[in-house]
Amino acid sequence: MPNFSLMDSVFEAAARQFPTPFHLYHEAGIRARARALNAAFSWAPDFKEYFAVKALPNPRILKIFQEEGCGLDCSSECELLLAEMLGMQGDDVMFSANAMPPEEFAHARAMNAIINLDDISDIDMLAENGGIPEVVCVRYNPGGEFLMGSSIMGSPGDSKYGWTREQLPLGLNKLKEMGAKKFGLHAFLASNTAGNSYYPTLAGILFDLGAALEKECGMPLDFINLSGGVGIPYHSDQEEADIARIGEGVRQEYIRVFGDPAQARVKIKTELGRFMTGPEGWLVTRAVHEKDIHKRYLGVDACASNLMRPAMYGAYHHIHVCGKRDAAADTLYDVTGCLCENNDKFAVDRWLPRVEKGDLMVIHDTGAHGSAMGYQYNGRLRSAEILYTQEGDFRLIRRAETPEDYFATLV
Repeated sequence: MPNFSLMDSVFEAAARQFPTPFHLYHEAGIRARARALNAAFSWAPDFKEYFAVKALPNPRILKIFQEEGCGLDCSSECELLLAEMLGMQGDDVMFSANAMPPEEFAHARAMNAIINLDDISDIDMLAENGGIPEVVCVRYNPGGEFLMGSSIMGSPGDSKYGWTREQLPLGLNKLKEMGAKKFGLHAFLASNTAGNSYYPTLAGILFDLGAALEKECGMPLDFINLSGGVGIPYHSDQEEADIARIGEGVRQEYIRVFGDPAQARVKIKTELGRFMTGPEGWLVTRAVHEKDIHKRYLGVDACASNLMRPAMYGAYHHIHVCGKRDAAADTLYDVTGCLCENNDKFAVDRWLPRVEKGDLMVIHDTGAHGSAMGYQYNGRLRSAEILYTQEGDFRLIRRAETPEDYFATLV
């Protein structure tokens, strides 16, 4: 499924209606990705995607996923509240949190959400705050480094998440004694992986482990949760993951371990976030300042408060200038925001067409972990979120913050 790129006329029309900066999301593109994922796993028993709310926690976006048959993966009480706003509970909600306050367990249990336990010590906390459900999920961390071929894809040994292999049978036996009837198994071993091999490789590991634990503990395996980790092509020369091939790769591993999916009873769940919305969002901003000293700095009216990933990770986001996509990229810029932090840069040493003050600029692939990671350092406020609807109009789905919002919590 190719990455959809909106025409400049759409960005320009949005910027005439709303002041920059703002995040713009493409409804039809998000729906298409949800449908492609569901089609890729249509072979799996009771397949369900639980969109990772942390990637884009806006009720209008979450409603789209609800309408497409998806659930929600929540990791805090506020995210549970978002699910409740939409009337979602029970098997429509997965609660995957770590080091959480006890009352969040109680809240999730009151919703009858699926609980994904991050640590063996969470068993007692759950028992005391809502009780042990009949089906409970446990999160596995194999430690060391996660390899595909000779390439290091992730370092679970440095991750704070999950149980060791030795803890799994101990914890599952304890859960069984406390009333659990079935278990699920979850793992997240790598983030934003390229290519089509990660999910099938992870599935093979979890399928083998789940089958082994079922025998060791005498407790039926209810589902495997492949979590997230399927990446998107932030660079324009990268290929997009083929979700149909990924789904087929997982199917082959399923058959190897469990047999015919039509006869087997083990369900498949996913918790994709970045893959679902990342390419379907853009940060729209304007050039407001140019500074030519040791380097040429291009200042825009957005800053790291609107998109933190480049400042936090040195992450790459493609940038284009509206109306100049085909112009020669002959000017070298650092594209910066206005924070009093030198890492407040959207691009370093980026070749772009010559930019004039007032030019509309578009930062790509901000639909996941973009607005969601916003903050208020320097008194810079978070920007609006706009939905470009299937009908071809624009809907304000989160207004920009105001100084009144900034001061509202002061006592």
